[in-house]
Amino acid sequence: MPKMMITTILVFIFVLPFTFAELRVGFYTSTCPRAERIVREVVESHFSKDESIVGGLLRLHFHDCFVRGCDGSVLIDPTRTRTSEKKAGPNLTARGFEIIDDAKTWLEQECPSTVSCADILALATRDSVELAGGKWYSIPTGRKDGLLSDPALVNLPSPSLSVSDALPFFTAKGLTLEDMVTLLGGHTVGFAHCSMFQNRLEGNGDPSMDPALEQTLVQICEFKKRPNSDPLAFLDQNTSFLFDNQFYHQMILRRGVLHIDQQLALDPLSRNMVQNFAANDSFFQEKFAKAMIKLGSIGVLDSTDGDIRKNCRAFNIPL
Repeated sequence: MPKMMITTILVFIFVLPFTFAELRVGFYTSTCPRAERIVREVVESHFSKDESIVGGLLRLHFHDCFVRGCDGSVLIDPTRTRTSEKKAGPNLTARGFEIIDDAKTWLEQECPSTVSCADILALATRDSVELAGGKWYSIPTGRKDGLLSDPALVNLPSPSLSVSDALPFFTAKGLTLEDMVTLLGGHTVGFAHCSMFQNRLEGNGDPSMDPALEQTLVQICEFKKRPNSDPLAFLDQNTSFLFDNQFYHQMILRRGVLHIDQQLALDPLSRNMVQNFAANDSFFQEKFAKAMIKLGSIGVLDSTDGDIRKNCRAFNIPL
């Protein structure tokens, strides 16, 4: 596939009502001292071949945490007798699984049954962001892997929502409006299939979209010429592979590809936040790190409710 699709950071543990395990920085210091180094090296290897893994890992981590919490349930493969979250519509185009597999294989050789798949995903996402130009941040670890992966539980905010309609999805997880605006900034290294924004290009188009961007997207998608295909478009048409605040500049210029992204710059609820992030990259990077730590702390499990998978794609006890 061609290439496509935080300053000193305050580190804290954000405990939600539905968070059961206590995370801490350096959780594997004594049990698997090289754990974070191993994950880093695996991510570096994949990134050197395909910079688009950053957007893929960000999306994968978000999709994992927004279902039952950050428990690695999105990584489970379906079998002949059991389905999984991978079969849910929003996850059909999820990618980055092979990176988690490679890190897990190495970690099982180094420290068997010690490092959870949920932690690997959180660490790999952090490392990929830094490799793309984002700020490195310490991440609390100690998550356990979940024992359930049910596609019926996958209920993620649609890219066609307004700001006020998308916000409840975030507040239900203990996240704020600022967290939502910040986390959507991860789209600065992402891309989307044309089907995710096709409605904005139909008829007379979307008046909130810059005409030049509309023309570009129409050419990329070529709906009439390729009716059975679903091409990809960068969500940040400026610095597509760099993790920076240019995404917010693009929204101010009405160059948002997804409806929800563009609405961030137009809605009075979020407009000032977008302007502040666009004006100061360091400010955005710091806020993004804190929002990612909060995201990664949602619904984490302890050893009573979860375990450490030996294979991130399968439960230890087949169901």
